Amino acid sequence: TTSASVHEYAGPRRMLFIVRSVAPRLGRQKRYWIRPAHVLQKTKFPAESGLSSVDLRSRSNQYHIEQMADNATARLLGSSSGNDTLVGTRPSTKLPSWRDVQQWVSGEAFYSVQDIRNSFDLAFATKDLNNTPSESEIKDLMKTCLNTYDRTSLAFETNEDGAGSLIDALELFRRRGINLTHIESRPSLLDPTYSFFVSFQGTLQDNNVRELVNDLIRHTKNVTLMGTEEVPWFPRKISDIDVFCHRTLDAGSELKSDHPGFKDQAYRERRKIICENAHRHKFGEPIPKVDYVEDEVKTWGIVFDKLQPLMRKFACKEYNDVIPELHKECGFTRDNIPQLEDISQYLKAKTGYIVRPVSGLLSSRDFLNGLAFKVFFSTQYIRHHSKPLYTPEPDVCHEILGHVPMFANPEFAAFSQEIGLASIGATDDQIRELARVYWFSVEFGQCLEEGERKVYGAGLLSSFGELEYSMSSEPQLREFDPFDAGKQNYPITTYQPLYYVAKSFQDAQERMRVFAQSLKRPFNVRYNNITSSLDVDREIAISTSGVHINQAKSYGN
Repeated sequence: TTSASVHEYAGPRRMLFIVRSVAPRLGRQKRYWIRPAHVLQKTKFPAESGLSSVDLRSRSNQYHIEQMADNATARLLGSSSGNDTLVGTRPSTKLPSWRDVQQWVSGEAFYSVQDIRNSFDLAFATKDLNNTPSESEIKDLMKTCLNTYDRTSLAFETNEDGAGSLIDALELFRRRGINLTHIESRPSLLDPTYSFFVSFQGTLQDNNVRELVNDLIRHTKNVTLMGTEEVPWFPRKISDIDVFCHRTLDAGSELKSDHPGFKDQAYRERRKIICENAHRHKFGEPIPKVDYVEDEVKTWGIVFDKLQPLMRKFACKEYNDVIPELHKECGFTRDNIPQLEDISQYLKAKTGYIVRPVSGLLSSRDFLNGLAFKVFFSTQYIRHHSKPLYTPEPDVCHEILGHVPMFANPEFAAFSQEIGLASIGATDDQIRELARVYWFSVEFGQCLEEGERKVYGAGLLSSFGELEYSMSSEPQLREFDPFDAGKQNYPITTYQPLYYVAKSFQDAQERMRVFAQSLKRPFNVRYNNITSSLDVDREIAISTSGVHINQAKSYGN
C-alpha cells in the first residue's frame, strides 16, 4: 500500500508535511513546509476590486472573509446610493430593505456558485423581506453566506514504473497551491501501478485547477473527473440551524383536543408567548427568559418530588453525580424551574453542548443534525397543571429533568454527537435507523454499573411509571447493538417491551462509531470545534428539494 501521514511540528510559522511511500520498492520521502491557517490570516494580500467566482473559489480567500464581506457590503450600499462606494465608506442614504439586498445579491457573479446561492436563498427565506437591516446585519449575512467553497473530485493512475508516484502527484498539487481534502489509493489488478481518487478545494473555473488537470494529464494517465453526488440538505455552520428551528411538526401552541390544557385559554396564551419567543430566537442571542407563574412552578415541584427518590435509586452514577452542580449553578431545585440560558452556559463549560429553544417537535433529521453541532433542542413550556404527572409531548420537565444532566457527561455527550454526525447527509432510510438508535439509547437506554442495571435514557428518567416498570423483570432486555436497534420498531403510546443495555458509554460510543461508518455516504464529515462547522472531505451537491421554510408563522388559538 501507499500512505500519506501528516505531522505537525511545534512552531508559529509553518507545519512539516511528510509524505512517505511504504511499498517495498519505494523508500523515498519528501517534506513540504505548509503555512497553517492562523499564519495565512495574517498574510497581507492586495484588496480585491471585485468578487469574481474564481476569487471566491480560491482557498486563500477563505482567510479573508472579513475583507470579502466588507467589499460586498460596501458595493451593495454604494449601488443603493447611486455612488461607486469604496470599501470601508458608508453612504449617507437610507439602508436598503432585505428585498433590495436579495435582488442585488441575485445579480452578482458569486451568486452563480451553488453552495453560495443555497446559503443566500436559505438565509433570505427566514427573513421578513420588507424589513430594513442595519449595516452590521448585512455584513453578517455576507460573512455567513460567502464563507463557503466548492470541491472537485477526480481519479488518475500512476505511470507504469510507480516509484515515488504519490510524491510526484502531490508535488503537482503543491506547485499549483491546491489543498487536498481527501485521498484514496488502490493498486491495479493488471499491472504494478496505483489508482488515486482525490478531492480538493476549487473547481474547473479556477485557473490553477485547470492547470493542475493539464499537469496530471501530462504526468499520469486516465485522468477522470468524478461526478458530484447529491445528498439531502444539511447545515454546514452552526448558525444554519436557524433555518429549520421553527419547522416544528407538532405541539407548540397548537394543542390537540385531547390535550389537558386544550380548554384552558390562559394556559394556551402562556404557551403561545413562550413559543413565539423561541420562534424568534437566533443563534448567538441569549435564550429568552421565561417568568414561570405559580401554577407552573407548582407543577414542576410535584414532578421533581416524585422523581428524585427514583433517580437516586435507578439513575446511573453519571446522572446523579451532576445534580449537586446543577443545583448550585442553575437553580435546579423543586421550587424553581431552571432557565435554559443558565443550563446552556453550564453545559457549554462542561462538554461544549449548548441548548437551543424550540417551539415544538422537530423532524428526526433536523433534531439529529443539531446533535452533530453539539446543540440540544429544548422546549420551555410546561405540562398542564391539572395532570402534573402526565404530558402528551416533551416539555421542560422532560428536557431538564431527563436530558440535561446526561449532557454534562463527556462520554454521553460524545456518544450523542456520534449519532448526530451519522445523520449528516443521510438518506431517509438511514435517518429512520438513526432515529430508532436514538430512541433506544438517549431516550430509553440502560447501562451496566458494577454489574447492576441503571438508567440513562431521558424518557425513563422523566417518567416515574415507566422508570419503575423498566427496572422490573417484565420487559425484554438486550445488549446495546445499534445494528439491531436500528431495525427495531417501537411503540410511542405504551411502555416499551424492549430495552437495550450498554456495557458502558465508551463501549456504546465505539459501537455507534462502527455503525455510523457502515452507513454508506458519498463523503466523510468531521466537526470543527474551533469554527463550529462541518468539514466535508469531497465534492457533493446539496439538494434543497424538501427544504421548505416558512417566512412567518401565526400562533393563533
